[in-house]
Amino acid sequence: MDPVAKLLAASPSLPAAAEKSSAERAGARIKTVAASQVVGKNSAVALPQDAAQAIDRQLADDVAKMQAAESPASGTSRSPTKQIGDEAFIRRLSLDLLGKTPSAAEVTAFTLDPAADKRQKTIDRYLASAAFGDNWAHYWRDVILYRRTDERALFVAAPLKDYLTEQFNKNTPWDEIARAFITAKGDVRETGALGVIISQFGETNDIAAEISRIFIGVQIQCAQCHDHKTDRWKREQFHELAAFFPRISVRQTMKDDKRSIEVGSVDRELPFARKANGPRGSTEHYMPDLSRPQDKGKLMQPVFFVTGQTLSPGKTDKERRETIAQWITSEQDPWFAKAFVNRIWAEMIGEGFYEPVDDIGPDRECTAADTLEYLSSQFVAHNYDVKWLFATITATHEYQQESRSRRKPNEKPFLANCTQRLRGDQLYTTLISTLGLPDQATPTYGSPSALLSRSPRGQFNAVFGYDPSTRRDEVAGSIPQALLLMNGRDLNRAIDGRTSFTSLGKLLASTKDDEAVVVELYLRCLAREPQSSEIKTSLDYVKKVGNRSDAFEDLLWALINSTEFLHRK
Repeated sequence: MDPVAKLLAASPSLPAAAEKSSAERAGARIKTVAASQVVGKNSAVALPQDAAQAIDRQLADDVAKMQAAESPASGTSRSPTKQIGDEAFIRRLSLDLLGKTPSAAEVTAFTLDPAADKRQKTIDRYLASAAFGDNWAHYWRDVILYRRTDERALFVAAPLKDYLTEQFNKNTPWDEIARAFITAKGDVRETGALGVIISQFGETNDIAAEISRIFIGVQIQCAQCHDHKTDRWKREQFHELAAFFPRISVRQTMKDDKRSIEVGSVDRELPFARKANGPRGSTEHYMPDLSRPQDKGKLMQPVFFVTGQTLSPGKTDKERRETIAQWITSEQDPWFAKAFVNRIWAEMIGEGFYEPVDDIGPDRECTAADTLEYLSSQFVAHNYDVKWLFATITATHEYQQESRSRRKPNEKPFLANCTQRLRGDQLYTTLISTLGLPDQATPTYGSPSALLSRSPRGQFNAVFGYDPSTRRDEVAGSIPQALLLMNGRDLNRAIDGRTSFTSLGKLLASTKDDEAVVVELYLRCLAREPQSSEIKTSLDYVKKVGNRSDAFEDLLWALINSTEFLHRK
C-alpha cells in the first residue's frame, strides 16, 4: 500500500419584567467559575469539581440500575474505558471549548507539565479565553439559522454571532440570553438577539414552534394541525402558545443605502398588514377550523402549555412576549434548564440524555434521568451560569474517558466518550490555524446570498456545516467535502513546501532533520506525537519520493484529510 494511503487509513436587551428578577439575584449569582469557590462544599450549590464527582457517582448508579432492571440476555455491555492521556485530553478540550486544536507548543508544554491540577487550570484558562465565546456563538448561530424559513434571515448571521460571542464571554446567564431572544426588536443588521424571530421571518406559528424547540426542547409544532401523535400536547395548546406572538411585525427597510429588515410590534389593527393566521390586519391569533378553512377560526387566549399559566386577552406585544419569556425561563418550567444541559452534555460527551436534543419532554425516554435532574438542578442553583456548566462537565470522569464509536442500541450508555465529526466552523478554524492562514472577515453588506458567498468561512461552512440539533450518528461526510479538501485553491497554496510564505515552507527551511519535521506536523495537525510506525512510514515515503518538498506536502495533505483530523475524539 502507498505510504500516504497507509497514513490516511491509520489516522484516525432584557425585557423590563426580567430586569427586576435579575437585579434581585445579582448579589447571589456566581458570575464566573473562579468566583464559585466562595461556596462551601456542603452547600446546595456545588463547586464544579464537587458537582463533577457527584455526577460521576450518580451516573454510575443510573447505569447500574438500568443493567439490573434488564435480563442478562436483553443486551450487551462494553467495559468502561480508562482516562485519556494528556495529548488526547488537550485536543478534545481545545476543540470543545475553543473550537480549534491546540498549537504544537501548547501540546508539548501541557504534556511536560508535572502539576497534578494542570487539567483543571487549563479548563479555567480556556473558559476565560475570548475564543470560548466565539466557538459557542458559532454553535448557537447554527442551531437558530439552520432551520430558517427565509434566506433573508442571513442578514442577522453576523450580528447574531457577535451578540452571542459577547454574551458567552461575559458569562451572561442563559435565562437572560433566552429572554433577550424572545423579546427582541430592532434592525436585524444591528440586533443579534433577533436571530430566532427573523429566522422564521415573523410568522406567528413558526416563531412559537422554534422558541419551544430551542429553549425547552419540545417540538410542539407537531400539534399545529392535530393533537400530537406521540406526546400529550393538544392542538389547542400549540395555538395558545402561538397567541403570544401575533403582534410581531417584520418590514423591509433602507438604512444608509443598505437594504435591511426591521422587527417591531403592531398593537392596533392594520387592514393592509398580511397575517399568517387570522384575518388580514388582526392583532390576535386564531386557530383555523380545518373543516372550514375559509372561516375566521377560533380566537386563542395566550396560555403556556407547560405550566398552564394564562395571560388575559388584549395585551400588547411587549406584554405578551415579556410574559412568555419570563414563564419559559422560570424555575416552574422544568424543561428550560434540562434542554440547555442536555444539549451541552450531548456536545461534550457525544451522547445526550435525550436524543435528539431538541425533542425532549414528559413523554420521551430519558437515559440516566437522575443524573440529568441533578445537573439541571445545579445549573438552576447557579442561576444558569454557562461557564459553571462547562467547567463541571469537563471535570467529570465521564468527559475525560477514552473515546469510542457510538454505542449500539442494546449496549449500555455512557461507558465512553463518543467520537464526533467536527462542525464546519471548528474544522475551518482548525485548518487555518494549522496551516497558518488568516481568518478573513465576513462582509457586512450585500444580499443574503452575497454575505455567504463572499465569506471563505461561510463557503466552507456551507459544505461542512450541519444542523447541530441532529443526532451525531446521522452526520456523515460527503463527496463535496472531500473535493473541497482535495481541490480547494487556498488549501493547495497553503501546503506548498517550496515557498517561504507558507508554514510548511518555513518549517522545511528551518528544520533539516526529516524526523523532526514529521513530529512537528503530527503535533500541528493531530495534537500528538507520531507513533514509531508512523514515523517509519513517513520517512520511507520521503525517501521513496526523492523530493523533500513534494513528500512533505503529501504528508501534510494526508494528515489534514485523515479521519483523526476531521473528528473530535
